Amino acid sequence: MTNAASSSLFRLENSWRPVEGDPTGALDFRLFNLSDAPISGFSLAYTSLTRVSSASRFENADFIERNANYHAFKAPEGLVLQPGESWSFSVVGLTRPAKHRTDGAKSAFLILDDDRYVDVACDDLMLSGGVAERPRPLLPEGKVEEPWFILPWPAALSLDPAEEPPVALYPAEGSALEAVKSVDGVIALFSRLFESGHVPFSLAPVEGGRAIAFETDADMGKESYAIGFGDTITIRAATATGRQYALTVLAQMLSAAREKGSAFRFPASGTIEDAPRYGWRGTHLDVSRQFYETADLLRLLDILAWHRMNIFHWHLTDDEAWRLEIRAYPALTEIGATRAPGTKMPPQLGNGAKPVRGFYSQDDVRAVVAHAAALGIEVIPEVDIPGHSTAALAALPELADGQEAPESYHSVQGFPNNALNPAIEETYVFLGKVFDEMVELFPARYIHIGGDEVADNTWLASPLARALMEKEGIHGTFGLQSYFMKRIQTMLAERGKTLAGWDEVSHGGGVERDGTLLMAWQKPEVGIALAKDGYDVVMTPGQAYYLDMVQDEAFQEPGASWAGTVPPEHSYHYEAEGDFPEELKARMRGVQSCIWSEHFLSRGYFNHLVFPRISAVAEAGWTPKARKDWLRFAALAPKSPKL
Repeated sequence: MTNAASSSLFRLENSWRPVEGDPTGALDFRLFNLSDAPISGFSLAYTSLTRVSSASRFENADFIERNANYHAFKAPEGLVLQPGESWSFSVVGLTRPAKHRTDGAKSAFLILDDDRYVDVACDDLMLSGGVAERPRPLLPEGKVEEPWFILPWPAALSLDPAEEPPVALYPAEGSALEAVKSVDGVIALFSRLFESGHVPFSLAPVEGGRAIAFETDADMGKESYAIGFGDTITIRAATATGRQYALTVLAQMLSAAREKGSAFRFPASGTIEDAPRYGWRGTHLDVSRQFYETADLLRLLDILAWHRMNIFHWHLTDDEAWRLEIRAYPALTEIGATRAPGTKMPPQLGNGAKPVRGFYSQDDVRAVVAHAAALGIEVIPEVDIPGHSTAALAALPELADGQEAPESYHSVQGFPNNALNPAIEETYVFLGKVFDEMVELFPARYIHIGGDEVADNTWLASPLARALMEKEGIHGTFGLQSYFMKRIQTMLAERGKTLAGWDEVSHGGGVERDGTLLMAWQKPEVGIALAKDGYDVVMTPGQAYYLDMVQDEAFQEPGASWAGTVPPEHSYHYEAEGDFPEELKARMRGVQSCIWSEHFLSRGYFNHLVFPRISAVAEAGWTPKARKDWLRFAALAPKSPKL
C-alpha cells in the first residue's frame, strides 16, 4: 500500500456538477502542464468508479475507450498544451452521480505522441454547484461505567478494582509448557501490535507482579474461558484458543490500567466468565483490487486476534488481478497479476503509467496460514468464479468461447465477457488443478468460490453455452450458473472440501444445501431467505458490515456509497439475527466484515474506513446484545491498533 503522493510534471483536477435533466450530472476535468515542454497529439487515461455510459456526451475531447474503470480520451486535434497552461474537457451523463470526494479520478497518465506513458498526479474530486459538507465526528465522546478495558466486551464479569496495577503478570511456578508458550505467544502479539508498549507479561516471576495459574476444564466450549482474580490469577479453558483469549483480555486490561491518568483499572478480585456469541467472527479482505504485502496481512491477522476474531476470508482473485500462485498455470500470475498501459490488462483503480504487479507465492501463503493458525484464526481462501474472472481469462484465453462476440455482456463494474464459460470442459480441468494446489495450501474446511454478480445475460451469446442449455434443458444465465456451481461443489467434495460462496450461489436452483455456507451481502433480508431455503448463513450485509462504505453523507467523507451510508454507530447496533425466526437461528453461523479495496489507495484511507467499524463487528460477533454499550465502545475503540 502507498502512503504519500509525489510531485508530478502534470496534474489532473476533476469536479462533479449537477446537470438539469440528467440526474447523473457531469465530470469536469482540467489537466495542468507543469513541465518545461509543450505537448501535443496526446491522450489522457484515467481510472474512476464514476464511469462514462453509453449515453455520455463529451466536450472538448474525443472518447477513445472504456474498460471497466479505465477511460481514455484524445485531446482535440491541433491542441498544443504549453508549460503553465491547462486543458479542460467534460463528460456529461455518467453511470451514476458522484456523491463523495473519492468518486472521481483515482489515477491518470498521458499517452504521448511518441507512445511514451507519463504519470499524472490526481486530486480528490471537487463539488461544483453545491456545498462540499465536512463530515461529522464518527464517534461521540465515550463513557466508561466500569473501569475495565476489554474489547470485545465479555459475556459476564463481576470485578473489584485494585489500587495499583501489578508490575507484570507471569506463569505460576509449575505451569505446563503449553501454558508458558501461550503466554509467550501473547507477549509476541502485544509487542508486534504496540511496538513502544510496556509488555504486560513476563515468563519469570517479577517483584510486584501477579502469578497466573492455568486449569484445563474439558467441559467448557473450545473458545470459552474464565478468569478468577485474587492473589493469584486463575485461567480456566478447554483449549489453547480459550487460554489465548483469556491472556489477550489480561493484556488489554493491564496495558490500559498502566496508562497515566487512565480511567481504567486492573481487578483485585472477581471473575470473568466468557464465551463468544457466534462461532463465525470473520473479516474479509479483497487483495485483487489493491495488493497488500504479506507483512500487511500478518499485521491484520494480529489485529483480528486482538479482537478475538477467528476467520480470515482471503479474496484472492477478481477481475482486476489473480493473486495466488498456481504452479500448473504460471500465466495466472505472470499475466493475470499485472496491470499496465497498452496490454490486455489495462490499468484499473489507482494504477498509472507504471506496470503494477503483485501476487502471493505458495511460500507466502504457507506463512500467512501458519501465522493465522498460531493465533486461532482459520484462513478461508476465495477464488471468485464464474464471474469476476477477467484476469484468469486474460491469462488463459483458451477458456473463452472464440465464437462469442467480445463484448456480448458486461458486468456491473463494466468488465466485458468476464465469466468462465460452463460449456467449456477445459474450464473444469483448469479449476480442478487450481483446487488441487489450494487443498495443499489451505487446511480449512471451506473453499469460497464467489458466485456473485454474474450479469443476467451472461453466456447467452455463446454458441457453446446455447448448445449446453439445449442439451441439458437449462434455462437462462442462472440455470447455467447453477449447473456450473453443482459441478464445482462435486469437485470440492472429491477433494474433501465444502463449498462456501456469496448469496447468488442460490440463484437458478442453487446447489446441494447440506453443509453449504453462503454469505448474505446484498441486504439483510437475503440471509433469512437463504436460511429458509436450507443454507447455512454468515451475515455480511453491505448496509452494515461493508467497511468500504462511507461513514457519513458529507461529500468530503471518503468511501463507496452504493449500499448507503454506514456510520460506526449503525455497524455497532445492527443485529444480524434481525427477524430470523427462532427455528432458523441455528443456520445463522455468525457475522463478517468485508474490506473491499477499490478506494484503499493508501494506508490512511484503509485505517480511516476500517476502524473503528471492524471493532464494532468484532463486538457484534462476540458480545451478547444485552451486554453491548455504544458509549463504552466509543471510549474503547480508538485505542485499538491499526494497520
